[in-house]
Amino acid sequence: MDLLNTLVDKGLRRELPTREEALAVLATSDDDLLDVVAAAGKVRRQWFGRRVKLNYLVNLKSGLCPEDCSYCSQRLGSKAGILKYTWLKPDEASKAAAAGVAGGAKRVCLVASGRGPTDRDVDRVTKTIEAIKEQNEGVEVCACLGLLSDGQADRLRSAGADAYNHNLNTSEETYGAITTTHTYADRVETVQQAQAAGLSACSGLIAGMGESDKDLVDVVFALRDLDPDSVPVNFLIPFEGTPLAKEWNLTPQRCLRILAMVRFVCPDVEVRLAGGREVHLRSMQPLALHLVNSIFLGDYLTSEGQAGQTDLDMIADAGFEVEGQGTTTLPRHRADALSGGGCGSQGVPEAAGATGCGSHSGGGGCGSHEASGGGCGPCGGHGEPAPVDAGESVPAGAARTDLVAVRRRGAGTDLAPNA
Repeated sequence: MDLLNTLVDKGLRRELPTREEALAVLATSDDDLLDVVAAAGKVRRQWFGRRVKLNYLVNLKSGLCPEDCSYCSQRLGSKAGILKYTWLKPDEASKAAAAGVAGGAKRVCLVASGRGPTDRDVDRVTKTIEAIKEQNEGVEVCACLGLLSDGQADRLRSAGADAYNHNLNTSEETYGAITTTHTYADRVETVQQAQAAGLSACSGLIAGMGESDKDLVDVVFALRDLDPDSVPVNFLIPFEGTPLAKEWNLTPQRCLRILAMVRFVCPDVEVRLAGGREVHLRSMQPLALHLVNSIFLGDYLTSEGQAGQTDLDMIADAGFEVEGQGTTTLPRHRADALSGGGCGSQGVPEAAGATGCGSHSGGGGCGSHEASGGGCGPCGGHGEPAPVDAGESVPAGAARTDLVAVRRRGAGTDLAPNA
């Protein structure tokens, strides 16, 4: 296809496609799907080789959020049967983080529900960051605490945080239909505060909330303008007990087209496959590895993910490799800009196969669709999963609610995390 050849050429040059080209990717047919994946895969390999970065979520504070984000199981008035608890102690959070690091995670994402942190909350998170870094040498830490006040990003950076996550989620035009307790502009401002403090910015989107193709292109182009180092792509899990509980709008093919569009628009950015991948991509998850270069390992904030070992097997079976701590995630031009000539500039090649000290370079963050005003982890589903009898078939394109389970293990429970 001429469209795909054009997009590959642009992606290899880091040239922005037109909005019409991005919309055309979303409009391609299922017959062309493998061609679309292959084309976007060339761009992914140019900048990231066959490496897959693993990230691990630690839910510092769960539920009871005062914000009204329609997609979030932790929102004001949510009836979802999720775990609810207040701040984990630093040693508890560090123990949870260690499970992810042991499973191969390079980055730990510290997430807390709420509109945004108080100064006392920042003090708590500072102690947690210090505990995690002391006990897990070389690990990257991303904070995801909601809307930031003046000076808080600088304090997190001084405490050792490498990155900050705050997602735009959807287009500016439709944001007010999803959330009323804060604005799209509030989210943009928080990302910019993180960048100004020298933190690696992470900001992404949620697909499947009933948005149009235009909305998807608008938010991805807005992200490109904002220029985060990492763009998490979430697929809505319609959580029972939330206003979007009936919004089952995604198929595996649709998800892959969205990921391909994001890769073409953000060719040299860490594109992370985040919440909802198990539910919506299902058996086609390995194909997504040709488009993204980063995933979450194991469980999410309020839903159980795929078993950590299954994730590792999937990566190996698909011919990819887990990115090690000694490898800088971002291409040299992005790592250099972030580090200001520091760790990211130590001999990092321009494109794939980069190696370096690995600090302040991952460009990641928690990035997922449970972000109320603050918390931002991939959410869960409809309570305990309904059993599927052996041999029972699921119609093509139908929602697989049997794959969704509320998280009942890991941080905040007496059960070991799934990593």
